[in-house]
Amino acid sequence: MTLRDRRAGRPARHECQPNSKKLTQLEEEVIVRHILDLDQRGFGPTYTAARDMANKLLAARSAGRVGVHWPRNFVKRTDSLTTRFNRSYDRQRALCEDPMLINRWFKLVEETKAKYGICDEDVYNFDEAGFMMGKIQTQLVITGSERRGRPKTIQPGNREWVTVIAAINAAGWTIPPFLIFAGKYHLSAWYEEADIPRDWAIAVSDNGWTTNELGVDWLKHFVKHTEGKVVGARRLLILDGHESHHSLEFQELCKESNIYTLCIVTSNKRNSTLDEGVGAERQPTTTLEGNNQRGALIT
Repeated sequence: MTLRDRRAGRPARHECQPNSKKLTQLEEEVIVRHILDLDQRGFGPTYTAARDMANKLLAARSAGRVGVHWPRNFVKRTDSLTTRFNRSYDRQRALCEDPMLINRWFKLVEETKAKYGICDEDVYNFDEAGFMMGKIQTQLVITGSERRGRPKTIQPGNREWVTVIAAINAAGWTIPPFLIFAGKYHLSAWYEEADIPRDWAIAVSDNGWTTNELGVDWLKHFVKHTEGKVVGARRLLILDGHESHHSLEFQELCKESNIYTLCIVTSNKRNSTLDEGVGAERQPTTTLEGNNQRGALIT
């Protein structure tokens, strides 16, 4: 029966488009191109990000949503895509990284600037730094010579996690900081008692960490403080690969604002001028990437 079908010109079942398929061929091609573009720039999107892409296209024509397992099946039947686990990379190992790989990263930056006509004055780097308020650090103190044992300093019981998002321009000037406190509401004391400059931004999240929504809010903060200083047609924003930079809203706002993004991969993170803060170690996640990926962007 199978041979007879093939001779009659009827395609195999796996070559047919199922009746339950919600996305058109063009829409799937758009998603593939978007994933490959993100992969080229160092942003390996997750299954969740791919599902969001599909749902956004379907929402534009009120066609419902894709299923939970759609991203996995989509990757499985797309030859140009695959999945891999990313990996954490110790900072001390990164300090001993091969100079050739680091040079490859800077070559990518220069090629990107040349391709899109981006001026040096339009290049920015930003990073998040998390720290715990009220945490006492070990330090050298002066004591009596007859004292035994090390003196103790009482650690406050209430310690809050705060995130600071900072950005710097290649010319040396900085974007006003974006502070994220743990909480649900803004406190008037933050603005009345503290001597905080008016151009600083303050936001809140449940745990004081960055979220996808706050990532977009920071990007709007960035656009506000840089749009009047643009020299060329585009800005280049170098990111650190945090999950909040992968969201569709973040990428779309970049596109609307003529901002091209590149991701500093972990092995090149020491090249970031802002990577001096203390942050929580992130767990490995499954990312989607092109089969013909560039070695400079893979950790």
